[in-house]
Amino acid sequence: MLGANDGIVSTASLVLGVAGATSDRAALVTAGIAGLFAGALSMAVGEYVSVSTQRDTERALVAKERRELAEDPEGELRELAEMYRHKGLSPQVAAQVAHELTAHDALAAHAEVELRLDPDELTSPWQAGGASFVAFVVGALLPLLAIALAPSDARVAITFAAVLVGLAVTGSLSAQLGGARRRPAIVRVMFGGALAMAITYGIGLLVGSTGLT
Repeated sequence: MLGANDGIVSTASLVLGVAGATSDRAALVTAGIAGLFAGALSMAVGEYVSVSTQRDTERALVAKERRELAEDPEGELRELAEMYRHKGLSPQVAAQVAHELTAHDALAAHAEVELRLDPDELTSPWQAGGASFVAFVVGALLPLLAIALAPSDARVAITFAAVLVGLAVTGSLSAQLGGARRRPAIVRVMFGGALAMAITYGIGLLVGSTGLT
């Protein structure tokens, strides 16, 4: 939802800014397509780099845990039992749980409790980057299609309205997925989007009036 919101707001702000300066449909579509791919690629690359760094950290932590288990298995077993005692288990039960989990998969047991990681399910930078790219493109298509298909004398109003509807939908879905109240989330995202579009459209009008376009 966040990626889709970014795609909607940034692309809508871009095309409306251009619409404030010129009514040429080709220029609007060109700017919209360029903004769509620039934003989607930026989101994807940024997410890939960020998650790659996170994955490198996770791998280093897992490798450290694996080394500690090899060097001091008894000490790691006591440590695991102690962590379960801190979770509220009695010393006897904590020791039994630690013994059984260590016998089954010592690395997985320590990674789950100490690092909150699954060694076999580390974060995928490619998946994160791809998801960000797709989400941004899906969101960006709304203002791009609205500005491209609407009649020239109503394209700004239609695009503005379409974007607000899209933001209301994404805001509602985000709140529903997060278990939050819908109305504040919808109002917040719609207000932010409307403000961004109004500012960029105003800048476009200002630039257009100076004869720079």
